[in-house]
Amino acid sequence: MSRPTVAVLFGGRSTEHGVSCVTAQGVLDAIDREAWNVVAVGIAPDGRWTLASDNPEDWRIVDGVLPQVRDDGDTVLPPVRAGERTWRVERAGGQVEDLAEIDVAFPLLHGPWGEDGTLQGALDLVDVRYVGAGVLASALGMDKQFSKIVFEAAGLPVARTVVLRSIEEARSRRAEIEALSLPAFVKPSRAGSSMGVSRIASWEALDSALADAFKHDAKVLVEEGIPGREVECAVLETPEGIRVSPPGEIVTAGGHDFYDYEAKYFDEEAVTLSCPVDLPQDVIGTIRDYARRAFIAIGGEGISRVDTFVLADGSVILNEINTMPGFTPFSMYPRMWQADGLEYPALVDTLLRTALDRPVGLR
Repeated sequence: MSRPTVAVLFGGRSTEHGVSCVTAQGVLDAIDREAWNVVAVGIAPDGRWTLASDNPEDWRIVDGVLPQVRDDGDTVLPPVRAGERTWRVERAGGQVEDLAEIDVAFPLLHGPWGEDGTLQGALDLVDVRYVGAGVLASALGMDKQFSKIVFEAAGLPVARTVVLRSIEEARSRRAEIEALSLPAFVKPSRAGSSMGVSRIASWEALDSALADAFKHDAKVLVEEGIPGREVECAVLETPEGIRVSPPGEIVTAGGHDFYDYEAKYFDEEAVTLSCPVDLPQDVIGTIRDYARRAFIAIGGEGISRVDTFVLADGSVILNEINTMPGFTPFSMYPRMWQADGLEYPALVDTLLRTALDRPVGLR
């Protein structure tokens, strides 16, 4: 039998472009080339789809600098009608050639214009199978305001939050904001990788934190601080059903107040993962139950990471869900599965084969 062909999509227009490229490095390195043909499609910061290198070495962090898709490659042209599997490439001289028949896409974009349902919608329009959540689940997972609404409707506890559209609105709602517990977190509603997220210990720091968050999104959340441990679960959809990993806990050092952007990608020595986490079995059961219910509540598919807070009394509060979590070999998602006996290459293969078996059309 011929090998199926996967289009690995990465880069994109969001501020998480470089993080997406690093995620692609891990996936490109893990895909079994004897089982899969691979076409690497890099989406440049201006949105152009380009034929990129499928060599993982080209997408590593070098000297603290994140990689970036260059806007000088041949242009990749996905299908323009449903049922057409052939993707094409436009060369520099203008000639258009067939590139490959794509069986499944692996979208590895983070943030807006990729993880928020926009790319998923484009693929759905032409019946391209892909890894991960569909349009609605991707949009809900990306928007922290609306995912909280869905979680509450599903009976899951979440932190109190004030949603803002401007710094001026924050000034008019100051009393409402200051009713939240300190320390508080200020975060863009539709961004990831902890970009634009600040932990503030006093309300005097609010305006500065808001200004930083508004650089990443037009909608910002001020969220009450939860005095608990940050514990996460990985969720994986397989043909046999939904699996939930053992919970893991990130402990940061080196001056990081929380698991921020710098800690995630540039200060690995300051981060320790404990998995499975040292907690009573009933608390672990609650965390895993919440992760499964959150995944089902938004209509998740394929892959998600669910973040929770565990309080001193053992109660659990749901923080957020990420429908395309960081996926480098050092990221939380694959490391939690590794602790459960599922190695990184097998995890990638499971995601691809699950997506390949999924019917096209309405999800």
